[in-house]
Amino acid sequence: MSVKARAVRFLAPRSVAVEDVHLDEPTGDELLVRTVYSGISAGTELLAYRGELDAATPLDETLGAFEGGFNYPFGYGYSAVGRTLDGTAVFAFHPHQDVFTAPAADVLTLPEGLDLRLATMFPLVETALQLSLDAGPVLGETVLVTGLGAIGLLTSLLLTRAGASVVALEPMQWRRELAASVGITALSPEESDHDAALLVETSGAPRALADGLARLHHEGTALVGSWYGTKPVALPLGADFHRRRLTIRSSQVSTIPAAQQDRWTRDRRRGTALALMPTLPLAALATTEFAFEDAPAAYQALDRGAPGVLHAALRYE
Repeated sequence: MSVKARAVRFLAPRSVAVEDVHLDEPTGDELLVRTVYSGISAGTELLAYRGELDAATPLDETLGAFEGGFNYPFGYGYSAVGRTLDGTAVFAFHPHQDVFTAPAADVLTLPEGLDLRLATMFPLVETALQLSLDAGPVLGETVLVTGLGAIGLLTSLLLTRAGASVVALEPMQWRRELAASVGITALSPEESDHDAALLVETSGAPRALADGLARLHHEGTALVGSWYGTKPVALPLGADFHRRRLTIRSSQVSTIPAAQQDRWTRDRRRGTALALMPTLPLAALATTEFAFEDAPAAYQALDRGAPGVLHAALRYE
């Protein structure tokens, strides 16, 4: 017997639709989840929407809900929050879909009392946590963060908690104002003359990384959380970069870095991220909701950088 379900499908660059999909009833250790909200990533997911990812790249080999690559048509999304048949609130790394099945081992039970809309930001908190771990010791250091999307803001907050003096660089005034409201110093790139030993790049704009290298101290590091997809990235790697012994490193949440595996596991990181969520000003970041059937409008708003839209979620009820 099959279950009626509807899912967001990426049909072509900048073209999505909500379509009927086939769904078998859960078997064995699988759970049936009815989605309440699903969050839209303004990073990887927006690249997929725009067609700015190599079609041969796997969707995500570490998540069981994904198969194949970014070749159209495909389903995407990795922040589904809903309830099981017994009413338990859960999170799953699953594409946008109103009803889905998932192995029980792949579903996270949410803490009691956690707002389900805010729970869609769990992957963003986990990513920001990994960025802060990859940043290393920052107590008493000035750290520059480029880009104040949700990831940039959350990373700035966690680095501040770790003792860093964070200066965030963001061209959009409304984002700078939002950052200030949650305690983050934010300036436009043009008005800042700060430099630092560490730059954390979360803007998704290749130019931000290129310009940021000039702001680093001797032997400074640029930690790149952005995925630029197929966009070309031109970097000034001439004498200044060479002689100042600068370092460029990537940060990625799909795996635990080898240097951290003696202390961190994926389960520990996810548990820590869940514990952090009630302590973070997520409500200020969760700016916008769209009805599930209005998914095309949600992607259009994010794509054009609509003012005031920081983190968007689809609402199913």
